[in-house]
Amino acid sequence: MRKEQFGTLASGRPVERFTLDGGDRLRVAVLTYGGIIQAIETPDAAGRMAGVALGFDTLDGYLERSPYFGALVGRYANRIGGAAFTLDGTVRDLAPNVPPDTLHGGWQGFDKRIWDAEPDGDGSLALSYVSPDGEEGYPGTLSVRVVYTVTPRGELRIEYRATTDAPTVLNLTNHSYFNLAGAGNGDVLDHVVTIDADHYLPEDDRQIPTGEVAPVAGTPFDFTRARRIGERIGADHPQLRIGKGYDHCWVFNDGDGVRARVEEPVSGRSLEVLTTEPGVQFYTGNMLGSDGTPYAPHAALCLETQHFPDSPNRPEFPSAVLRPGEKFVSVTTYRFGTVA
Repeated sequence: MRKEQFGTLASGRPVERFTLDGGDRLRVAVLTYGGIIQAIETPDAAGRMAGVALGFDTLDGYLERSPYFGALVGRYANRIGGAAFTLDGTVRDLAPNVPPDTLHGGWQGFDKRIWDAEPDGDGSLALSYVSPDGEEGYPGTLSVRVVYTVTPRGELRIEYRATTDAPTVLNLTNHSYFNLAGAGNGDVLDHVVTIDADHYLPEDDRQIPTGEVAPVAGTPFDFTRARRIGERIGADHPQLRIGKGYDHCWVFNDGDGVRARVEEPVSGRSLEVLTTEPGVQFYTGNMLGSDGTPYAPHAALCLETQHFPDSPNRPEFPSAVLRPGEKFVSVTTYRFGTVA
């Protein structure tokens, strides 16, 4: 494992980069700022290594204009409607960073914190952060530990653990943007995607789930068999108009194993996603370029494994509540390979 300084914050605090080396199958660089996955390198079908994750070569890019590139997102990934929720009879007001709602933990979420880092055995890096009671409006002091592991089999395993001293809500994910043709190498519309989900969550015009768990059958949201992203992303469907493409949570079917798969036909690269989470936010980079980032719309895709958006306000959704004495554990594996 290689450690080097990546930059310095205005406060004078250094940001370090750790490179986890899985040999000729996978290399991953992680920053202590935001727990960001700054780079992922993996070979194509001919054995040529290339970066497949969007990011920046300098710290300034992440500080000035990053749309959560590679970030460790929390306390609550995705949106909470009205930037508030009620827990045990008490209303909790949150930071409305996308007024009137909150997104990805607020103005200063986990993606903007410095994480303590230490090696955790061969090929593993442990990051830890203590989120104080009231941070961005969330109750309870939350102790979080995230372990990134790179294996010789081309796998990036992310294990999230957390405990709290007071009831709170929690939803952690990684916000890496993938382009299996190579970061910056065109768009992902020819990537072929499969998602093990017969249902998805429709959204209102603020991209808050309506509460409906809708079947994907007969809609552009059906990825139960392999489909090109570009095949139906431009279809005349009200849900596609809301997010200018795919930016929704898919509800996984019962079972385990591979939950999502992506193939890029030219490079021959593939990506499989395994997770203990009940859903995945599939986002096709619809807003890239609109915020000053040096990429065009659809230059990458995200597969953010998570609990459902706005779960704290939706008792019918799987609970995202964590209480004292409980241990939050979530594991997601991104398995890189090539098409046989």
